[in-house]
Amino acid sequence: MAARPVVLVTGLSGAGRASILRTLEDLGFETVDNPPLDLLEELVGDGDLPLAAGVDIRSRGFDPAGVLRTLSRLRLRPDIAVTLVYATAEDAVLLRRFSETRRRHPLAPGGSLGSRVADGIAREQELMAPLRDAADMLIDTSDLPLPALRQMIDRRFRGEGAPGLLIHIQSFAFPRGLPREADLVFDLRFLRNPHYDPVLRPLTGRDPAVAAYVEADPDFPGFWTRLTGFLDPLLPRYVAEGKKYLTVAIGCTGGRHRSVLVAERLAAHLRALGWRADVTHRELDGMAPRAATTPEAHLGGREALSPSP
Repeated sequence: MAARPVVLVTGLSGAGRASILRTLEDLGFETVDNPPLDLLEELVGDGDLPLAAGVDIRSRGFDPAGVLRTLSRLRLRPDIAVTLVYATAEDAVLLRRFSETRRRHPLAPGGSLGSRVADGIAREQELMAPLRDAADMLIDTSDLPLPALRQMIDRRFRGEGAPGLLIHIQSFAFPRGLPREADLVFDLRFLRNPHYDPVLRPLTGRDPAVAAYVEADPDFPGFWTRLTGFLDPLLPRYVAEGKKYLTVAIGCTGGRHRSVLVAERLAAHLRALGWRADVTHRELDGMAPRAATTPEAHLGGREALSPSP
């Protein structure tokens, strides 16, 4: 019998914890927001329904060390599978959200605006650091639209009781920043760019003409062999280590041609091998964050702009 999912949702005020709980509720989780910490294990009990509990600085008796002790005890139970989800966002984003809603930050000293909120954010970050470090799933909502956040939670927890690894492939444009949730990042900017062909420029990597153009690059076959040769034996090792969710980010310059093609092709390759894999395209799906300095190419790591070449 599969272990019952239990999700503890925590994080910074204003970072989207309540939205995550609502999404889990829509997925059939019994949800409880800010229960007293000393009742948390009692709430888990011996029920059958998956449970999601929101825990943050407003919870009665809140203490990060106490939450971690409770988490450790729950993980010893063979009948439940516990996940700690931590929601965060950049300081400027949190400050803007509190300013727009004019709500008081729980730790703001004597007010709700300006530096008082900034002080509250800083205090909360320091207090919550142990939970952030211990999180199984860290979600940065700074540039994440609500539909994309819901999709991320849906992908992660809808199939929680199913065996195997959930693999998410995402294409993106390097000039717009790395996907924050990426576990592995691959840089395709070495392949020839369809952007410079006026016929191919308005198309995407989903179009056969673009696929043919990119795959005709002399370096493409060797790259594809090395990419799959790296990933295929790696995935069973992730499963053996208990990893249940993996995000592979495939980047190019504009996020419309090379990365889209390879992301689609990689997802199909993994499905053919029996893995559960889905694919999204950040720039095509309107999930692009603000402009960022293009990072150096790398592998590894911890979502109405016009396309660039």
